[in-house]
Amino acid sequence: MKLEIVNPNAAGIDVGSRSHFVSIGQNLEEVKEFGVYDEDLKKLSAWLVENNIDTVALESTGDYWQNLHGQLLEDGIEVVLVNGKFTKNIKGKKTDVLDCMWIQKLHTLGLLRGSFLPDLQTEHLRTLVRHRGNLIDTTSKASKRMAQNMRLMNLRLDVVVKDIVGLTGLRIINAICNGQTSGEELAKLRHGNCKKSEEEIAKALQSNNRQDYLFVLKQELQKYQDAQRLILECDM
Repeated sequence: MKLEIVNPNAAGIDVGSRSHFVSIGQNLEEVKEFGVYDEDLKKLSAWLVENNIDTVALESTGDYWQNLHGQLLEDGIEVVLVNGKFTKNIKGKKTDVLDCMWIQKLHTLGLLRGSFLPDLQTEHLRTLVRHRGNLIDTTSKASKRMAQNMRLMNLRLDVVVKDIVGLTGLRIINAICNGQTSGEELAKLRHGNCKKSEEEIAKALQSNNRQDYLFVLKQELQKYQDAQRLILECDM
């Protein structure tokens, strides 16, 4: 049984973190290794153009493929980005040279299916949304560590307010970090929507004055506020 050649001018690239192996045929002399710097990517793409390659298959390895992908598209070469599990050579010893030749063979025979890639505007949006998610993670972790250090100082703000980073909570934490130690004075910062009375809040805010926990609390508050500011910038 013979397989038809679907892509006669095809290349295969084994993408790596430090170098890329490129095959334009099934002979070793048709395989070259290129670095990952910008000038290397330009040389790689130029070599493909010189050899009349019009379509390339490469593995979506981590995020190492992205700059190479952009360079190939810029030079007018069609790129098929494939999942690594579809290009694994099940026979023989695994080497980068054999891998790129195997990818080239599969692509020549039309046996590789490309992964979905969004348009550039969607990619930009996705980058920002993922970054925003990381910032929200930062605020969540900082909030938990603030609550933990306040408990260790015997400041049970978590008992008397629903959310320690709500209106009442943040007012009180800011005051504590600025040196206020009186439970009665801290309770006066209670927002009108807070269900607990000033007397109960004052009872919950009698500190043991541990300076090490106070220091950590200050830094976690700073981290929380910085992340909130960055989220607003990201939203804009």
